Amino acid sequence: MLIVQKFGGTSVGDLERIQNVANRISKTLNEGNDVVAVVSAMSGETNKLVGYAEHFSKTPMRAEVDMLLSSGERVTASLLSIALNEMGHNALSMSGRAAGIITDDVHTKARIENIDPQYIHAEVKRGRVVVVAGFQGVSESGKITTLGRGGSDLSAVALAGALGAELCEIYTDVDGIYTTDPRIEPHAKKLNEISYDEMLELASLGAKVLQNRSVEMAKKLNVNLVTRSSFSDAEGTLITKEENIMEKPLVSGIALDRNQARISMSGVIDRPGIASDIFSALSEAEVNIDMIIQTSSKEGNTSIDFTVPSNELIDAKDVVKKFIDNDEIKEVSYDEGICKVSIVGVGMKSHTGVAAKAFKTMAVESININMISTSEIKVSMVIDEKYAELAVRSLHAIYELEK
Repeated sequence: MLIVQKFGGTSVGDLERIQNVANRISKTLNEGNDVVAVVSAMSGETNKLVGYAEHFSKTPMRAEVDMLLSSGERVTASLLSIALNEMGHNALSMSGRAAGIITDDVHTKARIENIDPQYIHAEVKRGRVVVVAGFQGVSESGKITTLGRGGSDLSAVALAGALGAELCEIYTDVDGIYTTDPRIEPHAKKLNEISYDEMLELASLGAKVLQNRSVEMAKKLNVNLVTRSSFSDAEGTLITKEENIMEKPLVSGIALDRNQARISMSGVIDRPGIASDIFSALSEAEVNIDMIIQTSSKEGNTSIDFTVPSNELIDAKDVVKKFIDNDEIKEVSYDEGICKVSIVGVGMKSHTGVAAKAFKTMAVESININMISTSEIKVSMVIDEKYAELAVRSLHAIYELEK
């Protein structure tokens, strides 16, 4: 069986941990499997390299940043390959370029366009362990690129799909996906399995174990993912197709996103296309919009409320100000004291009353809901940030997720 194993920055944080990773790969090989490993830079290395660049320029050329940052993963790949060879395994390290990872030309957040797996396939057939530097690729024009946040996960999933691997294991410092953050709710339970769609919702709603880009690609390429810990032998969480899951729980998890800010615009001139103009301008400024509420028109004006990530609020304010200056918005207020709490579960598709139970729980706890959005498998509520942990614990209890 061919297994792609990805090890994050904390898993390869120092030389002792790299040796631990080599031991884990060795065990997988001795069980009769072929292994392609994908590695991140050692923890702290990327930030150190960014600091070096900023010593010379606060706005370094992105192409040079990619060239610089890609070195971190190559160092880890080489060290791990050396360790494996010393243990008697025939190992070879590869850069993203050598691994055939082709991307677009967008530096520091490139997207994978194609993977040519023939070089890796040939080496695996020769009995070699291939160790790939994650987070990077090469553009059609030959420029080194990096994939942005979560890029090593993306590298691993894309390679697993291209190689036809039976499994892609993502090793981190946590042992799987939990029903909610155990630091908030000590009774949180680790999930044995979860669907791609549920994991996509949880990832986009603030669960930090996996980036949603890698889950999206896993779903597209039909790659079975397992997230597990580098520091224990505990079984992880399988992320797979919904039809592969025997028992579909009503609610699988509760997500909390504190990185939220609310923008409330009143006296918005009610002309055809005003919403399009505002949100197109926000899109051009690369501001991500989440929830939107627009009230009905009164006396030629309307009100629009929406949420954005807190770290994009400054850019959003700049965009809104232009419409205020043009007398198309009379008043605007900003609220950073909010958060978003969400319930996620494929079981919602076939059960009624799930949302009503959530709303009743908030009412019992005297928590006011400011905004609501729903999808087929999700209900999200914007509430005051001071009630964040109470809301999570209350919802976790009412859906009996500890069982």
